[in-house]
Formats: sequence, C-alpha cells, structure tokens
Amino acid sequence: MKRTRTVIVLTTIVVLFAAALFYLWKKNQEDPIKYTSELPSEQTIVVKTVATGSIVPKEEILIKPNISGVIEEVYIEAGEYIKSGDLIAKIRVIPNVSSLTSAKNNISSNQTALETAQINLTTQQANYDRQKALFEKGVISANDFEGINNTYLQTKQSVEQAKINLMSSKQNYDIIKTGTTSGLGNIAQTLVRATISGMVLDVPVEEGNQVIEANNFNEGTSIASLADINKMIFEGKVDESEVGKIKEGLPLEITIGAIENKKFDAILDYIAPKGVAENGAIQFEIKGSLKSIDSTFIRAGLSANASIILEKAEKVLAIREALVQYDSETKKPFVEVEVGDQKFERKELELGISDGIFVEIKSGISKSDKIKVWNQIEGVPNYAQNN
Repeated sequence: MKRTRTVIVLTTIVVLFAAALFYLWKKNQEDPIKYTSELPSEQTIVVKTVATGSIVPKEEILIKPNISGVIEEVYIEAGEYIKSGDLIAKIRVIPNVSSLTSAKNNISSNQTALETAQINLTTQQANYDRQKALFEKGVISANDFEGINNTYLQTKQSVEQAKINLMSSKQNYDIIKTGTTSGLGNIAQTLVRATISGMVLDVPVEEGNQVIEANNFNEGTSIASLADINKMIFEGKVDESEVGKIKEGLPLEITIGAIENKKFDAILDYIAPKGVAENGAIQFEIKGSLKSIDSTFIRAGLSANASIILEKAEKVLAIREALVQYDSETKKPFVEVEVGDQKFERKELELGISDGIFVEIKSGISKSDKIKVWNQIEGVPNYAQNN
C-alpha cells in the first residue's frame, strides 16, 4: 500500500516537471515584441485659447428726446432699416402749471419794462431833437450836444434790450406750453428723428409712455436704439490664467452657435486692464472686431466663442506627441528611428509648438525617417500612414 502511494507521488512529480519544461520550451518559441513605426507628416499646428461671449454692434446709439412729455406716436419698429433724419416718434408736451404761470408773469414783466423803455425813448427823442436844432444854430457847444446824444443812444439801446427780453420770455412760454417755438429750428422739437443710419434694434417705449429729456442731471429716456449691423464685434471674457498669454492684435476665429458650419475672422483689439470677480475667478473683458461678415445676417446678442490664435505653424514637419521620449537625466526630447529590421537608433530632437496631439519638429529627423511607436495599442490608427 505504501509502495503504491510512493509510485503515485513520484509519477505526479515527474508529470508536473515535464509540464513545466514544456511550458518553458513553448515560451522560448514565442516571437519577441515587434515594434511598428510611423513616418513624420506635414501638419498645420495651431495653439489657441477659447473665450466665450456674444456678438454685439460696434456702436449702438440710443435716441433720447431733448424735451420731456408723453409719446404721442411711434413711427418705427425693431428690425427696420432707417436713415439719418427719419422720423422716429412724436412727443406731446404736458406743460407744468407752475412753470407756465411763471413764464406768463415773466412776459408781463418784460412787457412793462419795454413800455417803460419806449416812454423814456420818446422823451429822450424829443430832447435830442431840440438840442440838435440848438447845436446846429450854435447855441450849445459840441461837448454838451455829445452828452445828450450819448444819453439818447443809451435809451435807444435799452429799448432794443427790452424787446429782446420780451421775445425771449415769449419763446420760453411757447416752449413750456407746446415744446417748440419759432426761430429755434431743431433745437427744441417735439418730433424725434434718427441721428444715424442703421437698423432699429429696440424700441422700448410705446404710445402714452412718459419720457424725460436728457440733461446734466438725468440721462433721459431712450426712445430707440440704432446700430450699423455691418460693423459687429465680439465681446467676451477670459480667465486670469489665460490673459497673460494674449495680446492686442492677435487673430480670432469666431464661431456662433446659431450659425452652423461657419467661422468669422476677427482681430483682438481690446483687453480690459482690470479684472472682475465672477464665481470665484477673475475674468477680463476682451473685444474683437469682425473683419467681414459678407451677406450673413448676424443678430445682435447671439452667443459666440472666440478661438484666440496664440501661435500658428503652417505645413511644418510634425509627429504625434506620444512618440516623443525624454531623457531621464538631461530632459531633452528624442525619438528612436528605424535603421534595420527591428533595429532602432536614438536621435535627439528640437521641438517647436504643440497643439497637444502633434508637435512641430524643427530639427533631428527627416520626413523619410520611420519613428518607433512605443506601446502600440491594438486598434489605434497609424496617423502618419493614414496621412
């Protein structure tokens, strides 16, 4: 019994040993790792950062009245094209009783002053005529007559000044009562007209709304906003981590969410000198002028993204950045170039800009060199061969 068990144990050991030898022999028969290679390709590499914002008119003009009152009639609608001088709205003046009474009293006061001045003028006129006759006969001297003449001229001037004051008070009364008066032209008008040619973006008032004139203490009520929609700009914001990379004059590529498959070129022409805190981050406002929008109609306020081109290298020799290795000591980049069947030679590189996928090769390899692909994953395409 013991002998049988011993034979079984020995047999099991021999079988396991033979299996181990067979496994090792089979392992040695497997082919070594075979590395694939890629050729460098010609690429256009763009390094950019993205800002979010919207498209707005370069200049938006707010039309405000130069007189207070109530909107009697509106002649335009949003979306219309109008020319400079076109009628926008008509205002009906609601006179202030206190101001109207004060203006009327001022007319009476100036009327009285004029009548008094005219009486004085009549008296001085009679005195002047008498003294002139005496002067011509040689009864009075030239000096005496000169004094009388000056008094007469001063009285005449007082009458003219009184006439001017009376006319001014009457005009003021008319303006308070009706909103305009003769002789002022377009200075005081109940008719509001466009100051520029362009599209009407908004008409925030309706008939019956009260409006206030623009003055030193109040910016006034906006009756309409106008803009030339052929001159649009991008307004957006960039994070403080990106603002140090950009500068005025850089090109922009604008994409608008509402307009698919189309990009608009622009130039970055403004970067805010001061940032604003938003949601815990500092944001800096930027503006970029669109170069040309052709016949595309871009509505003001559409959301847009701007790709700010930081660097661009067109049609340069490039390889995938995943192929680049770095020396553990010198930290210099290198690749291994195929020189024979599964034989590779190390070559150091001088790199240019990178977009995260491709990196520019300035020197170190040529277009015909086959670059060793490290840890090639099955199913991942060979970019260089596909290109």
